[in-house]
Amino acid sequence: MNYYSLNHKAPNSTFKNAVIKGLAPDKGLYFPESITPLPKSFFDKIDDLSYSEIAFEAIKQFVAPEIPEDVLKTIVEETLSFDFPVVKLNDNISTLELFHGPTMAFKDVGARFMARCLGYFNKNNDKEVTVLVATSGDTGGAVANGFLGVKGVNVVILYPSGKVSEIQEKQLTTLGQNIKALEVNGTFDDCQAMVKTAFLDESLTSQMQLTSANSINVARWLPQLFYFMFAYKQLHNQYDNIVFSVPSGNFGNICAGMMAQKLGLPIKHFVASNNVNNVVTRYLISQLYEPKPSIQTISNAMDVGAPSNFIRIQEIYKNDFVTLKENLSSFSFTDEETKAAMLEIFENYNYVADPHGAVGYLGCKSYLNENPDAHCVFLETAHPTKFLDVVENVVKEEQPLPEQIQSVMGKEKEAVIVSTYQDLKDFLLN
Repeated sequence: MNYYSLNHKAPNSTFKNAVIKGLAPDKGLYFPESITPLPKSFFDKIDDLSYSEIAFEAIKQFVAPEIPEDVLKTIVEETLSFDFPVVKLNDNISTLELFHGPTMAFKDVGARFMARCLGYFNKNNDKEVTVLVATSGDTGGAVANGFLGVKGVNVVILYPSGKVSEIQEKQLTTLGQNIKALEVNGTFDDCQAMVKTAFLDESLTSQMQLTSANSINVARWLPQLFYFMFAYKQLHNQYDNIVFSVPSGNFGNICAGMMAQKLGLPIKHFVASNNVNNVVTRYLISQLYEPKPSIQTISNAMDVGAPSNFIRIQEIYKNDFVTLKENLSSFSFTDEETKAAMLEIFENYNYVADPHGAVGYLGCKSYLNENPDAHCVFLETAHPTKFLDVVENVVKEEQPLPEQIQSVMGKEKEAVIVSTYQDLKDFLLN
């Protein structure tokens, strides 16, 4: 599979080069040259397939021939070493739990997959690669864990000071080894801008190999399509009209779901559930795409004012606004509405949702108001104890800490404070 830049001003690329470079030379996101739907028989027999078998068949075309099939099977099996259960709340709403991995966030899958691909490509290379990543919350911990100890790979994570939860901060600042954390005086958008500036800085890239582990990287983005297939396997015998409500920040996750749809997954519709950072919600009303500075909320991983992956969504639907609206709805919710939803879920269903999942739940309810025959699945993207202060304040019950969380709480934070791009550049060069 080759990939082209969505800026259309760069040569096409192999999968290997797209993973190692992250961005195209013209700074566009890479997108696969073709998407070949899986045969109908694959979905007819999905009940007979393991998660690893489903994932292997789904991802194979995007990495071939550069990763041999036997190696790819091992990568997939190691990536998917935990469960992805669907929990039914009522006849119309279920949640897909994506927090059973090592850092208890949905990004574990993409980070683990990418780390293993990059490790394979770099196994005979003496030149080190530096993975540069901005995080609004869970990406940092997932990338840190996924790349910990990978030969020839250094990881530098930028996160906004005071704008991630204590547990999220611990997960990305306490591992040591090849993982370095930079605490940025600013917002996630500032972190992301620094990362993009670094990729554009030839005086830096001429001295070191940089790549990204944000969802702009195809190896981080594409494996997220697995989730939607796993949920379909669990639900398709019960419901005909399955819709996904995805808490959306940088829009990589919902974009991957749309790729699963292009592969033939019989999904009717997607809901992009936003907090008050609602550039896409506004776009679907006005057709005007107007990024704005991000606003801090209790669903911090979605505090993104300029979602990078939306251009990929537009590409999937050939920049046809009418077709996009047929496949995508979007709703926006405040922190107060989010807290009310968390309490409603707890009181009505004895289920504790994190703030991001609660936004997804609200998206389900809004969609079902006009489409009562659908079964809407919201993605519970992180374990609620990663947002302990918010969750316990809402449900008024102490939440036990899972082992994955307990293991980092006693560790000492190590981070370097930076304020400007020059600070970042000096750190990388030194």
